Amino acid sequence: MDTEAQHTERDRSSRPSGSGDTPSDSAGPEERSRFALVSRIGSWLPGGRITLALLTCLLFLLFLSTFVLRPFQIPSGSMERGLRIGDRVLVNKLAYRFGAAPQRGDIVVFDGTGYFGHADYVKRVVGVGGDHVVCCDKEGRIQVNGRPVDESRYLYPGDSPSAVPFDVVVPDGRLFLLGDHRSDSSDSRDHLGSPGGGMVPAGAVIGRADAIVWPFGHATRLHRPDAYARVPAPAAEAGAHG
Repeated sequence: MDTEAQHTERDRSSRPSGSGDTPSDSAGPEERSRFALVSRIGSWLPGGRITLALLTCLLFLLFLSTFVLRPFQIPSGSMERGLRIGDRVLVNKLAYRFGAAPQRGDIVVFDGTGYFGHADYVKRVVGVGGDHVVCCDKEGRIQVNGRPVDESRYLYPGDSPSAVPFDVVVPDGRLFLLGDHRSDSSDSRDHLGSPGGGMVPAGAVIGRADAIVWPFGHATRLHRPDAYARVPAPAAEAGAHG
């Protein structure tokens, strides 16, 4: 009887504890199912798991390009000296979502269909809705809401702010856009007499150019210049004249 009791006691103590093994038993089938699913999908594709991994990366890049970041190749010299022909920039497509709007000085990529032509363009925002933009003052500078803007840091060397005089008020929800290489840029100045007066709807903006990523030797972040920091709001100028 003593021997039988001892054997029974040893059998009980040798059993795996329920508390330690239960999670593993419950998680094991799920992990095995996921592994089996990946293996099954991989077996359907030529190249197996390598092809599956490449397709996953491509889908992720497609998602980024569609909703977050879009690469854009600079097609002309209209934004020199900062952006050169062939440069690749990353366009932030979320910059003006969730209530944000383009600001003076931003470099934006926009759909010019019906305004500039059937293509995407890259220009600098000079005036936003309500702004009074004039060129040029006695010193040859652009004025926005009565404040002269020093553009010397980004204008193409030797260019004046504009060889074409203009005096416009930007309608609400629209943008007045100029290239930095003013003598080689077709922009809002060229469409002043067209419907819309050369102003592009803010809704046509695809996103803000945030960085040059190629070529590597020219890679840099694109920052909004300080030139517009002291430009008053349109209401301030209206109050001064009123």
